[in-house]
Amino acid sequence: MLGENLKRKYALTDKGLSNARKGAFWTVIVNLIAMFGAGILYKLMNGFIKTLTDGAALPSPWLFIGLTAAFALLSYITHLEQYRTTYGLVYTEIKKTRISLAERLRKLPLGYFGKRDLADLTETLMGDVNRLEHVWSHCIGYLYGAYISTAIIAIALFIIDWRMALACLWGVPVAFLLLFGSRSIAKRHSEKAKHTAVTVSDCIQAGIENVREIRSLNREKAYLDEIGTKIDRHEKTLIGGELAAGLFVNAASVIMRLGVATTILTGASLILSGRIDFMLLFMFLLIITRIYAPFDQSLALIAEMLMSQVSANRLNEIHEMRTAEGADSFAPSGHDIVFENVDFAYDDKKVLRGVSFTAKEGEITALVGPSGSGKSTCARLAARLWDVTGGSIKVGGVDIKTVEPEALLTDYSMVFQDVMLFDDTVMENIRLGRRGASDEDVLAAARAANCDGFVNALPHGYQTPIGENGARLSGGERQRISIARALLKDAPIVLLDEATASLDVENESEVQGALSRLLRGKTVLVIAHRMRTVEAADRIIVLKDGRVAEEGTPLELRNKENGLFARMAELQSASASWKV
Repeated sequence: MLGENLKRKYALTDKGLSNARKGAFWTVIVNLIAMFGAGILYKLMNGFIKTLTDGAALPSPWLFIGLTAAFALLSYITHLEQYRTTYGLVYTEIKKTRISLAERLRKLPLGYFGKRDLADLTETLMGDVNRLEHVWSHCIGYLYGAYISTAIIAIALFIIDWRMALACLWGVPVAFLLLFGSRSIAKRHSEKAKHTAVTVSDCIQAGIENVREIRSLNREKAYLDEIGTKIDRHEKTLIGGELAAGLFVNAASVIMRLGVATTILTGASLILSGRIDFMLLFMFLLIITRIYAPFDQSLALIAEMLMSQVSANRLNEIHEMRTAEGADSFAPSGHDIVFENVDFAYDDKKVLRGVSFTAKEGEITALVGPSGSGKSTCARLAARLWDVTGGSIKVGGVDIKTVEPEALLTDYSMVFQDVMLFDDTVMENIRLGRRGASDEDVLAAARAANCDGFVNALPHGYQTPIGENGARLSGGERQRISIARALLKDAPIVLLDEATASLDVENESEVQGALSRLLRGKTVLVIAHRMRTVEAADRIIVLKDGRVAEEGTPLELRNKENGLFARMAELQSASASWKV
C-alpha cells in the first residue's frame, strides 16, 4: 500500500520504486556507519577520562587505528553504493521514463492533443520530468533513509536513557509536522508557478510562429511588452513560492536545532542531580551532531518534494489516459470504408450525428459541405485518429476500433490540409512515405506530384535541407511534397483533406491529373471546398450540420433541384467572375 502511494505521489515506475527503496536502504546504512564513527570517538574519549580519573591504562592505540581504518573503509564502500543507487540507477531509469512517456503519447488518440495546450504539454515533457528526476535522485532515498535511520537510533537512545533521548529528539517530529502542515500552501504556489510558466511558453511559441505577422503589423513593441509582463509575473510567482517554502523550512530547522539546547540543559540538570555522568551527556552531544545531519538536506528537499507532486500529477494524467488499442494485425476483405450511424463529439460539442455512407474500393468519394460540417472529422475518424462516440466505421468488414492504429495505418496514405515536414532534405521528407524506398522510387513519386520543377531550382536539388516544417518552401511546394510522400507509400486507402488547397490553378490541374492516374483502383476519400476538385469523383457525400444532407454522383447532385451541392457549385461559379 505504501509502495503504491509513493508510486502515485512521485510518478514512480515499478523499477523507480525499487531504486528508491535501494537508495533509502543504503542511506540508512550510511547514517548508521556515521554513528559508528561517533561511537569510536566516544570510546576514545572515555578511555582518556578513565585514565585521568581512575589511573587506568590507556587503550591500545592499534585498536583505535584499526577501528578508524574499518570505519573509513566501510564509509567509502557504503557512500559509493549510496551514490550508485540514488544517482546512477535513477539516471538510467529516467531515460526509460522519458522513452515510455513518448511511447505513451504515441499511442494516445489525436483528440487528446486537441484538448491539451502544446506549450503545456511541452512543459510537462521537459520541466516536469526534469523536476521529478531531481526528486527521485536527490530527495526520496535521502529523506526516507533519514526517517528509518533516525527511528533505529531513537530506539537505541530511548533504551540508553529515555530522558536524554526525549530532550534530543523532540524537535524532529515537530519540525516535520510544521513542514507537512504547509503542504497546501506549497501546492498552491507550485500550481500557480506552473500556470505562469506555461503562459510564458505560450507567448514565446506564439511569437516565433507569428513573427512575420507581428512585424508586418508593427506589433514588436506590444509583443515584447506582453512577454515582459508575463515573465515578470512568473518571476514574482517563483519568488513568492521560494519565500513561503524558505520560511517554513528555516522555521523547521530552528525548531529541530533547539534539541541541542534542551539536550545540554537536560544533561546538566541530570549530572547535577547525580543521575547520569558527564560521559553520557558527551555521548548524546556526539550523536545529536550526527542525527540532525541527514535532516539538514532533507528539510530543504521536503519543500521540493511537496511542490513536485503537482508535476507528478501531470505525468500521471498522461499515463492514465486511455490509449487507442486493438489487434496487432489488419486483414480486411477489401477496402470499402463504411460509416454506420456514426456520432462524434469534441467534449460536449457534437460534430457528427448519425452519419452513414460507403466509400467504395476503386472509387473516389468526395466529402463536401460548408465549413464546420464535419468533413475533416470524417477523414480523421476513418483513419482512427479519433474514436467514434457512437456507431461504427468498418474497412473491409473489420471494425477499425478493434485494430491497433499503427497496424491500421499501414493501409492508409494521408495528405491533410496542415502539412507537416521535418528539418531534413527534400529526398528524406518524401522517403518517409515508405521506409527503405529507393531513390528512383522517391523521384518517381516526386515527379508524379509535380515536384521536379521547384526542387531542381533549389541549391542542391533533392538533397537541399528545407528547414523546420519546410520553412524554406512555399505553401504549394510543401503540399506537393506531402502528396509525393503519400504516393510513394502506395497504400490501398488514400485520404486527401484539402490536398490541393495551396496550389495555383496550373499546378492544381497537373496534380489532379497525377492523382487521377495513380489512385486508380484504390479507396480514395477526398475533402475539398472547390467544386473543380471533386468533379472527377465517382460519388459525392454532402454534409451539413454533422449529417449527410445529399449523396450521389456529381451529375446527379448538380441536377438536383434546390440541392445544397448545386447551390454551392452555383455560388462558386458566380464567384469566379468577381473582381477586386
